Parts: sequence; C-alpha cells; structure tokens
Amino acid sequence: MSFQVFGLPVSRGVAIGRAVLVSSSRVDVDHYFVAETQVESEIARLRDSRDDVAAELSGLQRDLPADAPSELSALLDVHLMLLHDEVLISATKQWINERHYNAEWALSAQLEVLARQFDEMEDDYLRERKADVEQVVERMLRAMSRGASSGCAEGDGSIRAAAAGAEPLVLVANDIAPADMLHFKRSVFTGFVTDVGGKTSHTAIVARSLDIPAVVGAREGSRVIRQDDLVVIDGDAGLVIVNPSDIVLEEYRFRQRQSELEREKLTRLRHTPAVTMDGERIELLANIELPTDAKAAVAAGAAGVGLFRTEFLFMNRAGELPTEDEQFEAYRAVVVAMNGAPVTIRTVDIGADKPLERMSAGELRHEHGLNPALGLRAVRWSLSEPAMFRQQLRAILRASAFGKVRLLIPMLTHVSEATQVLEALERARQQLIDAGKPFSAVDIGAMVEVPAAALVLPSLLRMFDFVSIGTNDLIQYTLALDRGDESVAHLYDPWHPAILKLVEGVISQARAAGKGVSVCGEMAGDPAFTEVLIAMGLRSFSMHPSQIASIKQNVLRTDSRRLAALVCATFKADDIWGGCEALRNALAHPATSSP
Repeated sequence: MSFQVFGLPVSRGVAIGRAVLVSSSRVDVDHYFVAETQVESEIARLRDSRDDVAAELSGLQRDLPADAPSELSALLDVHLMLLHDEVLISATKQWINERHYNAEWALSAQLEVLARQFDEMEDDYLRERKADVEQVVERMLRAMSRGASSGCAEGDGSIRAAAAGAEPLVLVANDIAPADMLHFKRSVFTGFVTDVGGKTSHTAIVARSLDIPAVVGAREGSRVIRQDDLVVIDGDAGLVIVNPSDIVLEEYRFRQRQSELEREKLTRLRHTPAVTMDGERIELLANIELPTDAKAAVAAGAAGVGLFRTEFLFMNRAGELPTEDEQFEAYRAVVVAMNGAPVTIRTVDIGADKPLERMSAGELRHEHGLNPALGLRAVRWSLSEPAMFRQQLRAILRASAFGKVRLLIPMLTHVSEATQVLEALERARQQLIDAGKPFSAVDIGAMVEVPAAALVLPSLLRMFDFVSIGTNDLIQYTLALDRGDESVAHLYDPWHPAILKLVEGVISQARAAGKGVSVCGEMAGDPAFTEVLIAMGLRSFSMHPSQIASIKQNVLRTDSRRLAALVCATFKADDIWGGCEALRNALAHPATSSP
C-alpha cells in the first residue's frame, strides 16, 4: 500500500531505495554492516545467543518450585518454542546473509516485522503474544551483549559502511546522534528520514554536507515505514512516499537523473575564480570534521579550511580523550593536505547535541544539564578542564609549523573568557618552547554565535585577529528556540530582522576595525543568502565542500553593489520588518529591483 509521510525539507534532491530502520523504539542495539567474511560469525553469534537463552529458560523451568502456578511453566514452554521458531531464526539469518546486518540489527529488524504482523491480527489472544516475542528477542540481545564482540569498534548505535548489495538503501530512524554521523558519512545510504530534527539540526547539516536528500521532523516516520519498504525521499518538498506506484516512481527517477546532470555541470566551476560581476574576489572555504575531509575540500576547489570541527576527534572513543600527539597528527595531516592554504582549527565544541561519553568516577566527564545548549559547552567546557585545553592548544600550535594555521574559539560571551583563553595559549606556547618543539605564529579568532558576543564585539575585536559568525547557534540563541526541535522549526528564521541586523553589524564592525570576518554557519552554504551577505560586505564564506560549487555559481552572477544601498536602508528604516521583506523580494526579482 502506498502512503506519504510529511516532514521538513532540509537537503534537496531525490533519493530512492529500500528502507533500513535503525534504532527501533523497542530495542536499542548496535547497527552496522559486516563484511562478507564476517557473515558466518554473525550467524554463529545469533545461534549461540539462542542456545544460551534456551539453556537459561530450561534452567528456570527445571528450578520452578513444586507449588508454582502451572501457567508459569506453560509460559516458559511458549518462549522455548518461539526461540526455535523458523520464522524468527531463519528470517533473521536472511537479514545477515543478504543485507550484511550485524546479528543484533538483524534480530531487531525481524522483531519489527513480526511485531507488525501481530498488531494486524484480529484475535486478541494471538495479538497479545507479541509481548512474548519481544521478551524472547530481548533475552537474546542481552545474551549477545554478554558475549564477545564481533569486532565493530564504533560504539552503540554506530553505522559502518560495507557492501550491502547493489540496491540503494535509505536510512529511517528516530534520530541520528552526531557521533553516528561520522559513520554515516562513509556509509552506503543515499538519503535519510528522521522523526525529529529541524533545518539546522546536525542530522540536517550532515545531509546537506553530503549533498544527499533528507527529510527530518517526520514524527512517526520510523513507526509507519517498514523494513525493506520502497521509499522515495523528495528533499525539495519534505515528502516521503512509501511504496509508490510505477508512474510516480518513474517520475522521480527522471527528476533524479536531472539532478545528477546539474551536479555534473557545477563541477566544471572548480577551477574558476570566485569573483563577482563587478570584480569583488570572494573567498570560499571548507568546513570539515575529520582529517580525511581535507581531500574533499581540495577536490572542491576550496581556498582553505574555514572551520575544522575538532570535537569529532573526541567522539566514538569509549570515553578516552585523544592524546596531544594524536591531535597533532590529525591537525598536521589537514595542514599538509591543504598545501599552503589557510586552515582554521576550532577548539573543541563539546556539549549540547554533541556530548562526550560518560567516563568513570574521578575522570573527566561531561554531564547533561537540564538545558545542555545553555550549559557547560564549547569554551566553557575547555576552560573548566585547563589541562585538556592546553593539550589541544599545544597540538594546534605544533601543527602550525607545517603551514598557515588559524585558531578559532567557540561560544565566547565574556571578555574574561577571552582573557583566560589568551593566557592559556601563552602558557601552551611557553611549554612548547621549554620542550624545544617548533611552532609558528597563528591568528586567533572568536566565534560570534551568541547575541552577547555581537553586542560587545568592539571589545572582542581589540583582543582577536578575526571573527567568524556561527549563524546556526546565533539564530538559536537570538530567537530562543532549540534548532533540533521540529515543534518550533517553523520559528527558525534566518530572515528574521534581528538575525540580519546582527550579522550585518558584525560584518561592518569587523571591516571597520580592519579585522577579518567570515560566516561559517549554514547561511554561508545557502544560495538564497549569497548575494545579500556579499551586499553586507562579507568576502569570506565557509561551508561544506559539496556546497562550494553552487555558491560559486551564485557569486559569479552577483553584482556586489546591487543591494548595498537597500541593505543600508533596511536597518535604518522605522519598519525593519518591511525593510527585510523588501530585501528578500529584491533577491527574488532582481530585474525589478534598484540598487
């Protein structure tokens, strides 16, 4: 039966594939693909878990007291029978054989199928037997968790790329944790659907960075879509079509081919300088998460790295922090790969939706507050752990000996924080001098992602060499909404006058002070904002490598003077809402607008 699910369009394009459900709400298990050589060992793990649970249940039955109700023994008989039911075991083996799911994922996938079958039964007694199946599966999953690992080191909920057959797959989940996204980047999925999330949640950002279609905030998507359903993701409309008709499927396949042709055309712009129609040179930089991403930045023609999010080096490590040497090697690899182009390394931005794993008592750990976005995150967390912070600063400074490095500090709100950062940096420099380790001079930048930073910018500009505007958090904190919450996603508005006024104010103040300024948030990679940001005076954009070509195309079509007067008038108008609307209309109808 064909049906539709609606959500938020966060990454354009069309994806068509079989649904892969991850992290069922019933059971939380690891999800990863296994290699062909591991299939038999996964089946053996499944078989061993069944045998362990059978022995456990038989022991319970044997040890029942003489006066125990007969129903208890009968219930154990039912569970033993289900354990050896071919519908459960053979079908689970099929998931492992054909899809290369790990044993836990295969078992939970088959539970999902069986649970739906029970829900559709008319007989009340049979329908209630679903609970027995769930209990048996949970026992098997616990048995697997007690046994030896199959060799996947990614951690809970992780997804590892592997050959999973020729048929395209799309990921359907309640949500995807930022740590899991590192594995998603290397996975076989061609699109994804999540129940939760907003347009700038990290799931949405990853989708856009990968340039694959996605719909978030689909609410009940992971509950109504079944394993192996044929799914069409319309990333332009925020629509998911499940089991489409042949006519609808062919229409979307045509659209898919057209999108691929457009992407191919854009790749031809790689070596074209990013210069506006009136001769203004624009710097297009790349945002990266891992050292391996530098290759994509170079391939996209990036003029450098405008944001290296170092927190991803700290994730999926079972609570163990990277050493100074590990960090140094990662930073050095990026600097060398960029071959002389500048690399801006942001200090760790742990917290909010990017927590570290909890660690044992007495060790460094990150606690979840009532509102993590307003708690101990980013530079606040770094300053609370001075030894860890100096270790990262030393690693970054050491990497500067191999090329041009810029250091970026996230979420500054107080001048006292800036003072502490500069003091920590000076101590790190002295420690390297004492140890005889080389380093070069680095520019120090402040991220403007909290309204407080924008409002006290002159003070920060006196202390730092450049600023970078993180529009994702700036919008979140200015408009007082959680950017990952789909229930308030309609209020997330980059065109809000307060946002445009803050961004324009930061750009103009930085330029007046002779300091560099860039935008590294999602607005930088959104073609709808290219011309207006240039009109505000922005000359440096940083985005995911996959977005550079489309932004470059916009730059080449832009006259930097066309909207400059309108931008200036907008923020002086009595009716700023009307001014912002006029600005937006001028972008939509360039032929009828005047400078």
